Amino acid sequence: MSILVTGGAGYIGSHTCVELLQAGYDVIVVDNLANSREETLREVEAISGESLTCYSTNLLDTNGLDQVFENHTIDAVIHFAGLKAVGESVEKPLHYYETNLLSTIQLCKAMERHGVHKLVFSSSATVYGIPEQVPVHENAPIQALNPYGRTKIMIEEILRDLAATDEKWSISLLRYFNPIGAHKSGRIGEEPSGIPNNLMPYITQVAVGIREELSVFGDDYPTEDGTCIRDYIHVVDLALGHLKALEKLEETSGAQAYNLGTGNGYSVLEVVAAFEEASGKTIPKKVVERRPGDAPVTYADASKAERELGWKAERGLGEMCEDSWRWQSHRAKQLAE
Repeated sequence: MSILVTGGAGYIGSHTCVELLQAGYDVIVVDNLANSREETLREVEAISGESLTCYSTNLLDTNGLDQVFENHTIDAVIHFAGLKAVGESVEKPLHYYETNLLSTIQLCKAMERHGVHKLVFSSSATVYGIPEQVPVHENAPIQALNPYGRTKIMIEEILRDLAATDEKWSISLLRYFNPIGAHKSGRIGEEPSGIPNNLMPYITQVAVGIREELSVFGDDYPTEDGTCIRDYIHVVDLALGHLKALEKLEETSGAQAYNLGTGNGYSVLEVVAAFEEASGKTIPKKVVERRPGDAPVTYADASKAERELGWKAERGLGEMCEDSWRWQSHRAKQLAE
């Protein structure tokens, strides 16, 4: 089978490409490389021992996208491409709505033109906002707190409406919790541009000296140590969830949402302590003001994914930290050479 992966050079996309290639799929990547590097795809090929095809095409380029579908017999699409920084989405909401919504609409139109009706969409647990109860189930109220999260909600609704028009459509909406970690090889991992928005790359950058200290956003939450609790999932477990979702598309129609998380919550300070143990590094930190909209506690009920997809996260926090540190230290050496 041939799988088109949009945003395949990104953090989650590249790890998913590795798993797809190792599972025997043909992989075609479309990525405009705005927030990623083409070299990452070369690492994907080296890790997997297989080759892929990459087009540096923007999804809003209708002719370029049609050419990709004409050049390959595509069986299904995994859609990662899009803007994803929460803070930036607050500053530039129109940019986020235009990019994320229109690119998805254009992709779906191209799929319809070329008779492709199987889609795995990269959604997010941000659709739940501050959850009313935990663990968070797929039927929990949808109440995103920022434009980024609202683009995910809107795209989910677009895809549900699309699936309702034609029973040929089979769509999985995968709501990620907090991906961290890296491939065991240390050759690919999370490399955000600018100041990291997420906890783990901030920690690893402090560990290699890129940043002086970690900012902990509040230590007065109603949790055991006062810091926020999140469901951290290894990016390889997350990637494998996409393969399970692909398999499910072969036997279903319509659109279904699935949480991808571990079902366990760890506080900020617990993650820092686990990383220090895994790396042997001490992470300087300071407590700063809370960020608006941060939920005290969020973790997944991922039982639907286990029940319907046959998927379950297997890797623990220690392994996530070890793999994150291996990647960051490897990358730091590359940049120093």
